[in-house]
Amino acid sequence: MNAPARLKVLLILGHPRKDSLCGALADAYVAGAREAGVALERLDLADLEFEPNVIAGSPRNQPCEPAIRKALELLAWADHLVLVFPTWWGTMPALLKGFLDRVLMPGFAFEEHEGGGWSKLLSGRTAHLLTTMDTPSWVYRWIYKSPGLNSLALASLGFCGIAPVRRSIFGPVKDSDPEQRARWLEAARRHGSRLREGVLTRGERRRKTLGAWIAALRLQFHPMAWGAYGIGAAGALQASAKFDAAAFWLGWLSLFCLEALTVFTNEYFDYESDRRNRNFGPFTGGSRVLVDGRISAARMRLGIAWAALGFLLASFALAAIVPMSRLVPLGLIAVLAIGYTTPPLKLCWRGLGELDVALTHSTAIILCGFLFQGGAWDTSFPELVSVPLFLAVLPAIIMSGIPDYAADHAVGKRSLAVLLGPRAATRIAQATTVAAALAALLWQYGGVAAASFAGIAIVVVPHAALQTWLLERYLRGGRPPGRIDGLMALSLLYIVWFVAVPLYHLTRA
Repeated sequence: MNAPARLKVLLILGHPRKDSLCGALADAYVAGAREAGVALERLDLADLEFEPNVIAGSPRNQPCEPAIRKALELLAWADHLVLVFPTWWGTMPALLKGFLDRVLMPGFAFEEHEGGGWSKLLSGRTAHLLTTMDTPSWVYRWIYKSPGLNSLALASLGFCGIAPVRRSIFGPVKDSDPEQRARWLEAARRHGSRLREGVLTRGERRRKTLGAWIAALRLQFHPMAWGAYGIGAAGALQASAKFDAAAFWLGWLSLFCLEALTVFTNEYFDYESDRRNRNFGPFTGGSRVLVDGRISAARMRLGIAWAALGFLLASFALAAIVPMSRLVPLGLIAVLAIGYTTPPLKLCWRGLGELDVALTHSTAIILCGFLFQGGAWDTSFPELVSVPLFLAVLPAIIMSGIPDYAADHAVGKRSLAVLLGPRAATRIAQATTVAAALAALLWQYGGVAAASFAGIAIVVVPHAALQTWLLERYLRGGRPPGRIDGLMALSLLYIVWFVAVPLYHLTRA
């Protein structure tokens, strides 16, 4: 087995005088860190020769002195940053501020995107701030609201992806005696020696891991599928009036595991596209857990295996109480969901991804809910009630390819936006928006699907009109493909009406 890599620590002394209490705290921390056996480098800013002011239009356009170039190399090397500095007038000294202005530059620490947002290029690193001050710590925290530490931890380091950022305050210094200062030095040494156990506590590691997997699940997209499943079940109950709780919940568990399997395989097989994507947002570009290193490729493969196992176990349990003939839609969803990005099908790479998502999140999942509750195969209800929903899902999934266009095109992924071009794809999104509204109106006034769409015109018609107009305005703006978070949120909300209204009527009946 390979030995675990040594933690790489960069300590930065930000006091302009090395023979200060901060200098002594830095020495103590270094001694403890060396006891812990970490790989450690140290930068005393007072020894560096560099221009602290950004005199070019951007720090990336300013020539790098040897000291700044060396600092950038060390920042890229380090896993954990330790900043030791005094708090003066509520914040850091000018020396440290000037240093950060020079090194936390775009292209190295972060990257802004044309459509809004930014990439955190220093993700995966942690930090510890050790500061001295004359202000009582409770006054600094509760009355002044920790201005300097908050600014450094959140608006500077956090903006670049460095988290968590620990804080240790030593003070008030002016009233301290030698015994108190000795205790502070010992505390700094202990902070360094604790690196033997790693930066994060066991609880923090667990929370970080859990948070990464929750992000990977992309739970924000699950409720609409659950609602569609509920529509199918409620439609079957109208005929039988008998609810099979075991079949319902085992079916739900099967679909949940399948959704997890879908997003995990999507993360894994779309890694290169996600890595190149500079227009990712809350609705597009994946969860970023692999790109940001929050989950390794090996662990994601393990997650895929667990999701597949969960799906198989839940499906086998469901098969024990539901006739096999009623599990056909579940098998169809499994093929389409896993084949979305997984070889050899890779449907989203062949121009079929949008149809795949629309079908699995409307007709197929409604059929599952309907058949699991004893609905008859020869009943037209599931297919009819799913038509408007199928059309409503298409605009959102088509538009999700617009921000991803450049990255997908670069890796050869053939979404509709890549195949037809962003403008043509947006036109199709407009057309399907209108088609979904027209289908809902026809169903409402025709009393189709057990009158499930009664009253839907009140919300769908104005929403469709607004969405169509905003898509037209987007097209006329002539902007290159980029983030469209507002349009994505609007198109996802559009789907809600086609789930919520039928579900409301069916559960009331």
